[in-house]
Amino acid sequence: MSAISVREFSHNPSAVFARVEKGESIQVTKHGNVIAILSPAGSPMERYAHLVAQGKIRLKPFTAVDRHSMPRYEVPEGVDPLALLLAEREEDDR
Repeated sequence: MSAISVREFSHNPSAVFARVEKGESIQVTKHGNVIAILSPAGSPMERYAHLVAQGKIRLKPFTAVDRHSMPRYEVPEGVDPLALLLAEREEDDR
């Protein structure tokens, strides 16, 4: 993975994005610290492959048991689903 500074990026972002489109991942740095990583779009597995390879994360396969253990919400007609979710979160925070 190559790295460029914010300043370099700001001079020609189109060229940087062209490199990313060709498959290159690029770290963007500010004062020597990585502040962003530009990666080609792809499947979620592709996006996290480098982190898995470095041992920084482990991906757990999503199973039918996981799906069945997720909460289900019955949303009455005319009710905002987001409002229901936010209300539940607020109750959990108490």
